[in-house]
Amino acid sequence: MKMLSNSIQRLFTPLFMAAALLLCEAASAQSWPAKPIRVIVPFGPGGSADTLGRLVSNKVSEYLGQSFVIENRAGAGGMIGSDQVAKSAPDGYTYVVSGVATHAVAPALMAKPPFDPVKDFSHVALFGGPPLVFAVSLGVPAKTMTEFIALAKAKPDAISYGSPGIGTHGHLFGELLKQINGIAMAHVPYKGAAGAVVDLAAGHLPAISSTLTTAGAQIRANKVRALAISSTARLPDYPDVPTFRELGFADLVAVTWFSLSGPAGVPAEIVTRLNGEVRRALQEPDVREKLRPEGIEPGTLNPKEFTDFVAAEYKRWAPVVKASRAKAD
Repeated sequence: MKMLSNSIQRLFTPLFMAAALLLCEAASAQSWPAKPIRVIVPFGPGGSADTLGRLVSNKVSEYLGQSFVIENRAGAGGMIGSDQVAKSAPDGYTYVVSGVATHAVAPALMAKPPFDPVKDFSHVALFGGPPLVFAVSLGVPAKTMTEFIALAKAKPDAISYGSPGIGTHGHLFGELLKQINGIAMAHVPYKGAAGAVVDLAAGHLPAISSTLTTAGAQIRANKVRALAISSTARLPDYPDVPTFRELGFADLVAVTWFSLSGPAGVPAEIVTRLNGEVRRALQEPDVREKLRPEGIEPGTLNPKEFTDFVAAEYKRWAPVVKASRAKAD
């Protein structure tokens, strides 16, 4: 009987422990949030990641009645701050403003990335992001994307395009444009898009591939000519700028997206609740008004859909990174 009792105990103890763990997680999720929530922005202050992270965090903080503490931890293309979150406790109190740069491009640039962009995170919600624009200086004779492609084909490598830097989304989008159309253009990397836009407007640079956020002011002032944008449809603030999709380039639909992710293992109840609050924040009229001029369409994906989206984006951009031969600094 004693041996039988010990056998039963050995059999059921793991089950009891698992049940206790689930009960603890459920209790933790029900009391969440019981303290301030930390959000790491893996880039410097003032950029799109920082602006979107603070905009959404401020709204969700109001809904949950708990403060969100923003910390900027820049470095290695956003990998330092992202890796810090990947290795933090999955208790629902630490997140990172993730995005295409940190979870689709940068890991593909590295021989040995410090984390798996899908498996090492609990992907919470997609914020959205600005589309990319391909624009030229007013001195370039091409008035349309079709004319520009013809010009580039007639003069291989004679036309250069600028981007925010090697391995940035703008750079890779330019490389994808080249691959799809079979054209040769020299790439001129800048340290950020601002300098490239200034040179474009001054006529020192023929073309640029960057986010609409950076080039928008010069486009609206008619100081540079936008040939096409990567959004799914034309934007109200840029009614005369066609999309790549309507020009027949379905593979050139893209946005420089940003999002919210936590370490792998955050309780599903917390992820689901936070996803709902983020989506609610993005639909607030004042938030939508701030996003509209930049062509940012608020994200509406649930956690499962968003996780699948991250995986698809990594799969999409990794071959482009390889073809570009870009490497992490």
